[in-house]
Amino acid sequence: MPVLASFLCGLIFGAGLLISGMTDPLKVLGFLDLFGAWDATLAFVMAGAVAVSAIGFAIARRCTAPAFSARFLWPDRNDIDAPLVGGAILFGIGWGLAGICPGPALVNLAGLSLPIVVFVVAMLAGMIGQNLFGKNLWRRRTMAPRGVETASLPSRADG
Repeated sequence: MPVLASFLCGLIFGAGLLISGMTDPLKVLGFLDLFGAWDATLAFVMAGAVAVSAIGFAIARRCTAPAFSARFLWPDRNDIDAPLVGGAILFGIGWGLAGICPGPALVNLAGLSLPIVVFVVAMLAGMIGQNLFGKNLWRRRTMAPRGVETASLPSRADG
C-alpha cells in the first residue's frame, strides 16, 4: 500500500506540473526574468501549492497516526546551517541557469530529450557525491568538541 500511495502522489504531482506548464524551462525562466518579459504564472502555482499543502498539514497534524506508516516522520530540525544555505544557493543557481529543477526534470525525462537526460544524470551524480563525501565533510566540521581548534580541517576557501 505505501508504494501505491507514493506512486499516486507522484502521479498527481507530475500531472500538476504538466497542467500548470511548469515542465517548460522557458516558462520558469520567464518568471525569473524580473526586468524583462516577466511571467507571474509560477507565483500562482506556488501560492496554490502552499495553500493545498497547508490544508494537508493541518489535517495530518490532527490525526493520531498516518494511514500507511507506523508513525509520523515530522522533521526534528529547524536550524539553518552552512550545508542548507550552500545547497539552497546551488539549487538557485542551477534553477536560474537551466530553468528546471528536480521534479519537472523527472517529468520531462519521459521525453528522453538529451539536455534533460544530461541534467538528470548530473543531478544524480551530485546526490551520490553528497551522500558519499559531503555528509562526512560537514559532520567532521560540526562534530568537533567545543574548544578544540578545527583550523587543520580544510575549508572550501582553501580549495
